[in-house]
Amino acid sequence: MNAISDPPRKTWFWELGEAVIDADRCVGCGTCVAVCPSNSIGVRPESGLPELVKMCTGCSLCWDFCPRAGLHYESTWLDDAPGDAAADAPWSIAGTDAGEGLGQVLEAVAIRALDPPSGAQDGGVVTELLASLLGAGVIDGALVAKPSDDPDEPWKGVATVATTTAALRAAAGSFYNQTMALAALDLSSVALPADPRIAVVGTPCEVQGLRAMQLRPWPTGAHRVDAVSLTIALFCTKSFDYEALVVGELARTRGVALEDVARIDVTRGRFVVDDVHGRRIVDEPVRAFLGAALKGCNECADFAGRAADLSVGSVGSADGWTTVLVRTPKGRAMLDVARGSFEVADLHDADALLRLDALNASIARRTLGRELDPKGPLFIEYGAHPTPQPLRTPVVVGRA
Repeated sequence: MNAISDPPRKTWFWELGEAVIDADRCVGCGTCVAVCPSNSIGVRPESGLPELVKMCTGCSLCWDFCPRAGLHYESTWLDDAPGDAAADAPWSIAGTDAGEGLGQVLEAVAIRALDPPSGAQDGGVVTELLASLLGAGVIDGALVAKPSDDPDEPWKGVATVATTTAALRAAAGSFYNQTMALAALDLSSVALPADPRIAVVGTPCEVQGLRAMQLRPWPTGAHRVDAVSLTIALFCTKSFDYEALVVGELARTRGVALEDVARIDVTRGRFVVDDVHGRRIVDEPVRAFLGAALKGCNECADFAGRAADLSVGSVGSADGWTTVLVRTPKGRAMLDVARGSFEVADLHDADALLRLDALNASIARRTLGRELDPKGPLFIEYGAHPTPQPLRTPVVVGRA
């Protein structure tokens, strides 16, 4: 408008929109919302996808930190230095050989809560851990997913910051839709101390974006990335679109009465649904539901959440137990606070973790068209007009 050219290398939100959102590659992590220093990006109510809510300044951060755009997410993986070196080392992005092992693991155990809350998934570990940390005054709240309050959206998870044990227990259980979780790090409407300490429970892609922001402490507007003191990654190979999964696959295609559903779970490669009478009304391979999965999930080789303090899920444990991978000294210290509330055992099938990790990595390599390089650049840029297919030779613009 004023005939002044843009500075070189600026990237605008609409370029992220073209390359990721419009290309159906967005994974709903909320990183772009959280990293925007001018609070210019919000969440579109109808779709739950990012949208511009005021003028974009072209700072490029939404592009740089997006796990499906400029971020080499594998560069956020923890180092897997052996023995005591791993236990004593500070968090780093030194990385690990892609596809070998599960990243830095200081301890791998099966755990179940002695008194699991109603509706808890597997061993009820995450809810009980957070409740113990909250009760001990170690954290002031936790970013988790709770059931939607909208009666027209049964079995939809929405992001919330729980600050009481009751709120944590009300959020027990898993949801299989993404919630734009990091967008909820705007804590201005939450009753918290001036310098809050927040635990974040999320999918691996959410932890990737969060770790990258912690490494590069740009001003992030209203979103308190600095408040996050613990990250817990949920094992994840796929997240789903809510409408396509719950409304489409369950209600319309299979005739499931959603008001009768008591539990939805993905376990051991199967998608299962139980009703309020304890009957299993759906039990099918997960692949039968892949049409409802987010397409961008195919680009992720991080099913085990290698960038987190703790990684949790059912893979590797017996029924009713939760696998916990302790990845950092901080994660171990946090788990120690709550160990009295848990029963601890060896993993039932540790090799199952490696098998699923290898499968997930092979899918990501084929989708990305490149080998994963955890010692590569943290951020990349594709130029003024990014392509929806992340196949160009990257130009390094930053590295921790």
